Amino acid sequence: MPPPPGPQGPYPEGPYPQGPYAPQWGHPLTPYPRQAPVSGLAVAAFVLGVLCFVPAVGLVLGLVALARIRKRGERGKGFAVAGCVLSSVGLALWVLTLSTGAAGDFWDGFRDAARGEDTAYSLEKGQCFTTPGGSLQGVTYDVDEVPCTREHDGEVFAAFDLPDGSYPGDTEITRAADDRCYALQDGYAMDRWALPTDVDVYYLTPTSGSWRTGDREITCLFGNTDERDRLTGSLRNDGARLDPDQHTYLLAEGYLNRAMDEVPAADAVEGDFAGYRVWAGQVSEALRGEIAVLDGHDWPAGADRPVAELTEDLRAAQQEWGRAAKSADLDAYFEHYGKGYDLVVADSTVTARKALGLATTRPDHGGGGESGGDDPGVEV
Repeated sequence: MPPPPGPQGPYPEGPYPQGPYAPQWGHPLTPYPRQAPVSGLAVAAFVLGVLCFVPAVGLVLGLVALARIRKRGERGKGFAVAGCVLSSVGLALWVLTLSTGAAGDFWDGFRDAARGEDTAYSLEKGQCFTTPGGSLQGVTYDVDEVPCTREHDGEVFAAFDLPDGSYPGDTEITRAADDRCYALQDGYAMDRWALPTDVDVYYLTPTSGSWRTGDREITCLFGNTDERDRLTGSLRNDGARLDPDQHTYLLAEGYLNRAMDEVPAADAVEGDFAGYRVWAGQVSEALRGEIAVLDGHDWPAGADRPVAELTEDLRAAQQEWGRAAKSADLDAYFEHYGKGYDLVVADSTVTARKALGLATTRPDHGGGGESGGDDPGVEV
């Protein structure tokens, strides 16, 4: 009997891989991070800002705290920034008694600064960054952008906004992050075979507190699964960094990758036979799409024959997956599934990739799936 379906071979099962007023990291597979000490100056600046007396002192303390936090890697940047903002508001109100029209611009400037450089809110696609504790779990506000050629903790590959409305809850936000981030990774790092085995998808999500301030953004990023290690070099591998033949091949392969990601949650076919038959049908249609793209491209001389041999295996696989989708019993399903699976992981894939100058080591990312702990992630 062929091996049971699930997160094996080059197609791991998905989804792979949240404080009060800032977004939070998410990834269910690692424990909470080690905590850096909180800056006492940052807390004092925040308290003076809330009490709104001697605002100039609160502002000075906040600025000094920010400098020390950056130098020493302490936590509390959110307190320091909030203290600066609140103290500045106090100063602005004082200035307002002497002049008019300036208070609105004053507040807008500090609000933008609070969401500006070196905060979790400032991350954009293609940026690499470090965090004070080196962790992508728990709560964070502080980040430092660094060149991707240097060691870093994360690399942003996509971002999207959740719809407005009441806070949907941690579970729903995590589900949205899982669904979208894993789907969006292929647009940035098209070749899954080229991703290191110790790299996985993480995300930065709103908290209930940051949601009330208008935060709706989920930021998707790559990080190292071992908190003791860092990334070096960009993982970007898209149309801008590939030749036309490589790009077309990876577009075709993407059909199958996305279908394989949709494997049912049940660990065994017996637990959801109907669902697995539907999935087999989806894989069959994905193979049809992959074959159409491969057939429609004019491949260079050195890759023409290897791609043709791969396409021949994929045609046979497409038929077997189609038969698995129509199986009347488990024995028939496993028979056709086994044949179809063997064909999609046949050596012809490696040969075609080698001819196109693509990675030839099959990925083994371990597949997150439903395994992992209950840790909801890091909050900022």
